[in-house]
Amino acid sequence: MTHTVEIKAITPVAHNVFSYDLERPSGFTFEPGQATEVSIDKDGWRDEKRPFTFTSLPDDERLQFTIKSYPEHDGVTDQLSRLLVGDRLIIDDPWGTISYKGKGVFIAGGAGLTPFLAILRAQNEAGHLAGHTLLFANRCERDIILQDELDLMPGLTTRHILSEEDKSGYDHGLIDRAYLESVIEDFDQIFYICGPDGMVEELKGILDDLGAKPEGLVFEE
Repeated sequence: MTHTVEIKAITPVAHNVFSYDLERPSGFTFEPGQATEVSIDKDGWRDEKRPFTFTSLPDDERLQFTIKSYPEHDGVTDQLSRLLVGDRLIIDDPWGTISYKGKGVFIAGGAGLTPFLAILRAQNEAGHLAGHTLLFANRCERDIILQDELDLMPGLTTRHILSEEDKSGYDHGLIDRAYLESVIEDFDQIFYICGPDGMVEELKGILDDLGAKPEGLVFEE
């Protein structure tokens, strides 16, 4: 079933990332980590569906998506960045295979953070963030989505890894085997992975080699 919903607020959360707050259809439900297909309710764009993850909580009054814009692609995300409050989006029913399985390590690359936002926010609201770790990889400091919120989440251990800047207070390089071995002591725990396809596939192999259990790897299939 599709729903046409109005944009109620647009908030910049990084230099090229925006959170879109939407009216919530009556009875619409989802679980933290789930996504849906989204298109723009304008001529020429209604059939251009793209998957985006809910970053609001299941009980919030409004739905929310946090979406990175790619102006160079001249596609849906670029069009989304041009929308205004009062414009409308079309959303489908929720789906997704990233769900919370328990305390562990969240590994995100860029916009791959978005499936984890609702999960971490839900754990924070419940007061259960202690024991969770977030490894968040970006090119530059300005690319970090919602850095202030993440850094202030009580109990969450957050490490920012920058590949193209070497700055005080941030790790420098890539999330590779050597990096994981340097920051993680126990690989017998749950690992949540989301980012570019190549990054996810590489990390799955590395974590398997380091002793992580296949059933302990959570990613979008």
